Amino acid sequence: MLRNIILSTVACLTLVQCNTLKSDCEAVAEREAQIAQEQPGDYYIGRRYYIPYTRFWGYLREPGQSWRTAKLVIMDEQTCRQPDRGIEPPLSNPVFGTDHNTEYIIRGKYTGKEAYEPNTNQALPVFRLTGYEVKDKEPGFLFVPSEKYTIKTVSIRPQLMPTPEQCAQCR
Repeated sequence: MLRNIILSTVACLTLVQCNTLKSDCEAVAEREAQIAQEQPGDYYIGRRYYIPYTRFWGYLREPGQSWRTAKLVIMDEQTCRQPDRGIEPPLSNPVFGTDHNTEYIIRGKYTGKEAYEPNTNQALPVFRLTGYEVKDKEPGFLFVPSEKYTIKTVSIRPQLMPTPEQCAQCR
């Protein structure tokens, strides 16, 4: 009896996982088709990813390239202040991170250096920002629709995107 219950539970979980994966694969494929139509150029697509007490800005990718290739970056503001730069402690009423998940057209270049982000224990590439414009304030999911955002840790990463092999398993 217990064996049948366990087997039934495993079967149900597999079906649910496969349905979620299939749904994610379809959404990612649709998004990838849209991205493939982007105009090439000397700019990046950036997605703000905010977690309190961290110093990274968010993810950047080249136009026409999948979010799978995106890099979590720290912004160098020597030539331009980053989007949503507001009042920071120790001043009263700090304001920042209000643009979480906003998508931007970002101009600038990678410096070739890395900076240490102590709250996540990562060495991240430094990007020198020269300009930006808002592309979409509500662009939807970043890597997969089933991703779970939490402000406690870097919970959303390119590795969440299902591989073509994983998608083929649930067809």
